[in-house]
Amino acid sequence: MSAPADPVRPFAPACERNQAPILDVLRRHLGGGERVLEIASGTGQHALHFTQQLPELRWQCSDLPDRLAGIRQWLADGDGRRLPAPVPLDALEGQWPPGRFDAVFTANSFHIMPWAGVQGVFRRIADVLEPDGSLIVYGPFRVGGDFVAESDARFDDSLRQRDPDMGLRDLERVDELARASGLGLVEHCPMPANNHCLVWRFATTR
Repeated sequence: MSAPADPVRPFAPACERNQAPILDVLRRHLGGGERVLEIASGTGQHALHFTQQLPELRWQCSDLPDRLAGIRQWLADGDGRRLPAPVPLDALEGQWPPGRFDAVFTANSFHIMPWAGVQGVFRRIADVLEPDGSLIVYGPFRVGGDFVAESDARFDDSLRQRDPDMGLRDLERVDELARASGLGLVEHCPMPANNHCLVWRFATTR
């Protein structure tokens, strides 16, 4: 789905660019009626698009409180039975949604939230995922401690000038957090524009 910018509704061009390659990954790991929690839903564009393309999914958006009104505007175009109202979630503090989910998805968030927020996600992941659940993360990362492109180095520098707590994360350090939480990496898919989509899953014996 492609949507023009709306003077009231928030619009993220990056969502339009990356939703097709992300959808390819989701099709391989979801699509059977899973309940998905999206962390840092942003505008809500991804939630609307993915539930339209994978009509069995039930998708719970979440973000900081000041983002929820914009998300609701996008979700209004979808099926309210599968796109419930977005809920507040701060990875650093606050209440997480009740219950468990079959998958947790987040896109372009780990380099925006502070490192403590990334750690907070993995600290709580076992509480919100089903025993055989998946964590799917999309975004830019350093690999082997290095930027994969000069444009990533410039992007990282611009982020850190805005806020020293922002910045591209080392993929290996994130994977260490995942493994410490009981998750194993099952797919690392290189994506357009030097991005990555990472899929971790709990062992069913957890």
